[in-house]
Amino acid sequence: MGFSWPSGHTAAAAFTFDLDAEAVWESTPENRSKPGVLSQGTYGPKVAVPLILDLLAAHGVRATFFVPGINVERHRAVVERVAAAGHELAVHGYTHTSPTTMTPAEEADELDRALELLRGLGAAVTGYRSPSWEVSSVTLELVESRGLRYTSQFMDDLVPYRHAGRRLIELPVQWILDDAPHFWFSNASWTKTIRSVAEVEPIWTEEFEGYRHLGGAYVLTMHPQIIGRPSRLALLDRMLARAVAAEDVWVATCGELAGHADAALSDAQTGDPA
Repeated sequence: MGFSWPSGHTAAAAFTFDLDAEAVWESTPENRSKPGVLSQGTYGPKVAVPLILDLLAAHGVRATFFVPGINVERHRAVVERVAAAGHELAVHGYTHTSPTTMTPAEEADELDRALELLRGLGAAVTGYRSPSWEVSSVTLELVESRGLRYTSQFMDDLVPYRHAGRRLIELPVQWILDDAPHFWFSNASWTKTIRSVAEVEPIWTEEFEGYRHLGGAYVLTMHPQIIGRPSRLALLDRMLARAVAAEDVWVATCGELAGHADAALSDAQTGDPA
């Protein structure tokens, strides 16, 4: 595809985690008074994140955790542990509320509250991923005006690109590389079944090999409460091992990918070698 990766690499991979906790269920008002429903989210910071951090450490991989600001207030010790382990923290709203349901002023307030909380931990926060990958007409403007360098929520490419007329870098994602469409069960309708690891692993592996072949940036999106179940942790373990073993693949945080892409795209625009 012609994208220039660091010397010795022809593709890239990033392991990302949306640390939603209870907030993703609270975006549906009727769930806020249902402790049993909310406990699905509690599992993430309580059980899954420590197990995920152990796996990342075992493979020597630094990941990116997109964190709703409210979880700095609710689960501060866990978020601090993520940062202390050397992983990147990025914004995922203050609550897990779609920007499309808010006024511009409300969206700006959500972003500012989240940034204040995350940067209050001493983290160099440079990235944003919108809740549910939904954006409003002002989302990119708000993100860029706050000094953030990249977003990760659009599905229109295999490599990083610069948003038209902006400095912002986009790190594209895709539902096929998200754990929720495969594993998330909703008891609201009882029509969506839970898929097995045996079904999902070939999909993620084949996509990984496809990204290697095409020279893309493989951005795997996961949620601790979903990927952090015992059988799925074993899947994550194997995916980490596969990426690390691929010597032609640069395994990096989203911030690192965005920083490299910013420089590479700037060089390409000026005609300098990347």
